Amino acid sequence: MLDQTEQVKKRVVVTGLGVVAPNGHGVNDFERALRAGISGIRKVPELEKLNFRCQVGGVPEGIDEKLSSYFTEEDLLAMNQAMIFGAIASIDAWRDGGLSVPERNSDEVHWDTGCVLGSGLSGIDTIASRLVPMINACKVRRMGSSIVEQTMASSISAKLSGLLALGNQVTSNSSACNTGTEAIHDGFYHIRNGQAERMLVGGAEASSPYVWGGFDSMRVLNASSNEAPEKASRPMSATAGGFVPGSGAGVLLLENLESARQRGAKIYAELLSAKVNCGGHRNGGSMTAPNSESVVRCIQSAVEEAGVKTQEIDAINGHLTATMADPLELRNWSRALEVTPEQLPYIQSTKSLIGHCLGAAGSIEAVATVLELQGGFFHGSVNCEDLHPEVESFANRIVQRTVEKPLRLIAKASFGFGDVNGCLLFKKWD
Repeated sequence: MLDQTEQVKKRVVVTGLGVVAPNGHGVNDFERALRAGISGIRKVPELEKLNFRCQVGGVPEGIDEKLSSYFTEEDLLAMNQAMIFGAIASIDAWRDGGLSVPERNSDEVHWDTGCVLGSGLSGIDTIASRLVPMINACKVRRMGSSIVEQTMASSISAKLSGLLALGNQVTSNSSACNTGTEAIHDGFYHIRNGQAERMLVGGAEASSPYVWGGFDSMRVLNASSNEAPEKASRPMSATAGGFVPGSGAGVLLLENLESARQRGAKIYAELLSAKVNCGGHRNGGSMTAPNSESVVRCIQSAVEEAGVKTQEIDAINGHLTATMADPLELRNWSRALEVTPEQLPYIQSTKSLIGHCLGAAGSIEAVATVLELQGGFFHGSVNCEDLHPEVESFANRIVQRTVEKPLRLIAKASFGFGDVNGCLLFKKWD
């Protein structure tokens, strides 16, 4: 048996995609929305009633009508919204990968398949709306037997393991806005090191005011576009007023190349590398701000691991939230890739169309990235026609309208509270 230093690293490919996004459910609807620049940001009446400063958000539509095609009534009794979003996107990715959902009474277990499905604030809506009020009302016995299933940190992955009979590693991660990207990173190395044949990876986030309220109190959400929702998410704009909260789920089915070929699976793209790190809250980094040195190191290590040259990167799907960090992010990309602003690969912000989906952001945006590689297009960032003065030098690299363009290599990055970073490099499958 080979020791760890002698093991051959497995190539990792994407064989299935699933997405529940504010502007489309399923890869076909989501891709159409990206190409057309369709926003999923809408007025959320509940936020107005609760006196939120920001009263708009990205909420997937039409999901309730589709629940019966995914779950039994018994399933739904023990599922909150984040679990539902995550499970739907995962089942869609599973089916998209050419795999069959097992029967509930089957003894079959997929021993070589696992999942890493995370969330930034999983279960907080159930805790706030049911657990805390009922405990305070001395009604502990009336909470129901499924309350723990919906509030434990691993609720999303734990539920999915039963729905799909997953027998390999099943876990949930959480690293703020880097959660979805980090989940892809973790699944990538699990497969690459030969510990699994395939992994479902991504993140999910609910659209609850209990999830969004803390950000509203921090005054980092845009409160100036409540009557013009589609204009509210303005990454890289001079009139950006903060990010717009979003929700949903994005899931990728990662698989080792040998397994994918053996079963004749469709291959969307190859994941060449995945890196995560932290800035240690030093050199300008803090709980809410990035250490630029750690961002640069994360990007550069991903490029080095992929074995590519920076000039080979065609485009970047950035983090770009519509906060004061946007200009800094562009400068960090320029520094990491050692290029001038005029030489930076084309860059975009998917958040301009769907808002910031928190723990689901990185994986929904990774789904967008893979679809762009396969489809030969790069969607525009809307609402940045008035570029921030500090990013004017990058103007010809900021794509504002969708372009049809063959792409070979796209970098996807996420940066989160806690000074954490993640970078992925996807390559088009020829």
